[in-house]
Amino acid sequence: MPGKNQTSKPGSDESGAGLVGTSGLMGAWIQAEKMIQIVLVMPCAAFIGWIIGVGLDRWLHQTWIATAGIVLGIIAGLVGAIEMAVLSAAGSKGESKDGEGTDNGSSGTPS
Repeated sequence: MPGKNQTSKPGSDESGAGLVGTSGLMGAWIQAEKMIQIVLVMPCAAFIGWIIGVGLDRWLHQTWIATAGIVLGIIAGLVGAIEMAVLSAAGSKGESKDGEGTDNGSSGTPS
């Protein structure tokens, strides 16, 4: 990043981007945090889909939209959990080029 302190050591930035190859206690905490995110995304997505469905049910005076919201929330949560699991697996193998676990081919400079 252009505004960052250039004298900092690699792996010491607060965002965790330099901690890809970290082992020991910090690596275990990072892996645990990734797994917790994967586990929580599906029920949260289903709950949000249900809440939106209930709101639409009441607004449109229907009874089926909440069920459709739950189903769409579960599908969205499943897609998100699979995506995070794949990115987590790629990041743990050292294939990650940036801190996000994705390599979109950008050089880091805004266009």
